[in-house]
Amino acid sequence: MTTFVPARLRPADVVRVGSAGLRTRPLRAFLSALGIAIGIAAMVCVVGISSSSRAELDRRLAALGTNLLTVAPGTTLVGGDATLPTESVAMISRIGPVTEVAATGKVTDTHVYRSDRIPAAQTGSITVLAAQLDLPSTVGAEVADGTWLNAATARYPAVVLGSSAASRLGVGVGAQVYLGERWFTVVGVLDTAPLAPELDSAALIGWPAARSYVDFNGHPTTVYTRTRDDAVESVRDVLAATANPEAPAEVTVSRPSDALTARQATDQTFTALLLGLGAVALLVGGVGVANTMVISVLERRAEVGLRRALGATQGQILLQFLTESLLLSGLGGGGGVLVGIAVTGGWATTQGWPTVVPVWASAGGVAATLVIGGVAGLYPAVRAARLAPTEALTTT
Repeated sequence: MTTFVPARLRPADVVRVGSAGLRTRPLRAFLSALGIAIGIAAMVCVVGISSSSRAELDRRLAALGTNLLTVAPGTTLVGGDATLPTESVAMISRIGPVTEVAATGKVTDTHVYRSDRIPAAQTGSITVLAAQLDLPSTVGAEVADGTWLNAATARYPAVVLGSSAASRLGVGVGAQVYLGERWFTVVGVLDTAPLAPELDSAALIGWPAARSYVDFNGHPTTVYTRTRDDAVESVRDVLAATANPEAPAEVTVSRPSDALTARQATDQTFTALLLGLGAVALLVGGVGVANTMVISVLERRAEVGLRRALGATQGQILLQFLTESLLLSGLGGGGGVLVGIAVTGGWATTQGWPTVVPVWASAGGVAATLVIGGVAGLYPAVRAARLAPTEALTTT
């Protein structure tokens, strides 16, 4: 008696047979793949845009430097406002790893106005600060228009405005503003200072001019300190005692870049939330694939019965429908990754950020779709494989 041995399917045959259902029903296949693509695109966009944003933040921090420390007076033991000694800047500059030191001093009860006709109460929340000449280089600030104070202008009624202060006053370089009951000439406007945002809403005058023209007591209120990158923590530990040896507990030391790092951590938490939403969208796409495959099995019962009658094994039928499900999910996943990368690149370009899409996000997205496709197509594939030839051929 002759024994028939079922022909083995080569990988190319498996792909051809598995793609037959997709080729015969292109619109249904497209809509099912679209559900997967939307979920993957959402996940890739969230990860890519977040990564690009963090890369821009890291780039800015690297340019500005994370080795900046600030020293400010805290409170006394009885709850009053403490003051820093006038010698604090000189004492801090003697710390070995310190590379740059500059200070500002708040001029109390002094405000700046666009003209002498403005009511005194309308200060615009602009702070008047006495500033040392090396302040911009120490804090990483740049002059957007005009010039910074120099040894000459620091002695005369000249003022440099922060970016927000200039906007609130509505003046630019060359204009005169009314400061401390006399006119000061605007010689410069600063660009935004990310590591020293308090300068954005300040009017900065020279240290000698503050002593001569307004009621400035000469005590610094903020001392900006640059250190070597490898000595930030060690300098931080001794700054309070160095700035005010008699009362180190009344000194506050902070690191401005820590605030930006905290913001980055907040962005990461928000990213996790959006990834969860993307995962939900991906799950919905998987349900769509499962629904498509179940309907495909029901519609193709006669085809399955005929193939079984011609000698196809249960394993070959199972492999056919499982391959179809994987191809459907793979198309959706690949398309979703490409769309996600394109959207990320477009958004990053408009924001002036570097485009960063982690490899794990792209590879993980495709892998996730294949897993979901395999799980979604497993039940329909098993159901198709278990159909008896006679049952499949006689069912209409």
